[in-house]
Amino acid sequence: MAGTLPNLPLSTQFDKDTGRPLKGGRLIFYAASAPSSPATAYKDAGLTLPWGDRITLDGAGRVPMFYLADGNIGVRLTSSRGVVQLEESNLLVIGPSAGGGGGGGSVDADAIFKTGDVLWLDASGSRSGWVRDNGRTIGSAASGASERANSDCEGLFLFLWGTYSNAICPVSGGRGASAAADWAADKQITLPDKRGYLPGGLDDMGNAAAGRLNGVPFALGDAITAGALCGEEKHALTVNELAAHTHANVLNDPGHAHYISQRYPAIGGTPTAAGQGADGGPLNTAAATTGITITNASAGGGNAHNNTPRTVLGTFFRKL
Repeated sequence: MAGTLPNLPLSTQFDKDTGRPLKGGRLIFYAASAPSSPATAYKDAGLTLPWGDRITLDGAGRVPMFYLADGNIGVRLTSSRGVVQLEESNLLVIGPSAGGGGGGGSVDADAIFKTGDVLWLDASGSRSGWVRDNGRTIGSAASGASERANSDCEGLFLFLWGTYSNAICPVSGGRGASAAADWAADKQITLPDKRGYLPGGLDDMGNAAAGRLNGVPFALGDAITAGALCGEEKHALTVNELAAHTHANVLNDPGHAHYISQRYPAIGGTPTAAGQGADGGPLNTAAATTGITITNASAGGGNAHNNTPRTVLGTFFRKL
């Protein structure tokens, strides 16, 4: 299927400096977010008659009719002298333009996402036109990337390079001077790794930080960094995390007595030695059994508990 860019075909363009029709101006096409990669426009909806990567406006400054492959495209409009009038690096091609007549075309369902958009589906496997946020790599056809190595990865390669830090999306061999330079050098870039993770909101999200992620452990990044990884699937409670509580009274003494059996000397008598009665018998304390038993036993295993809520599993896909 094919489409076009609304408001451009057959419209008159005007020079931004003089206000006159842009006679002989040029409309230049390139791959989305990749100005150095030309893209082809066509004269027909079947995409069989190419204009090439640029078309020339007529004597009234009108843009000839053109058609593009579904997806996203970058455009640059210049005067006949090469002065840039406008530039958009990532526009959605609206279509299909081909097909039966009637009340006009509809938007191709495969062309409603932009490069870098993420879609979650409760499905596994691959998806045409998408890659998976699984920590593998993408790159050019010569890059040897593990998730996808193809020229159609260029737009996403540039998007990831410019959106995320090297800590989140590392580039093989380290990042060079620019995303375009790394792509041209056939480097690989790592996709975000969302395996086993649930989506969550940044703590600030354009506002002041809410503080709702304070104390949450981060495996990568922090609470205000897009693409950061946080949380634990299991956690062993510390003593301070236990609920405040009082143990039951496990010591219960029903009462007991101690007594002394002592022999006293006769009236007027004198003990023969310290601690002895007059007749030399010992002073002693009779033993009494209390019947109290104190048991000091530990309970619980100290194992980590599961933090995962009820969850439906699927795949995070990312648009090429």
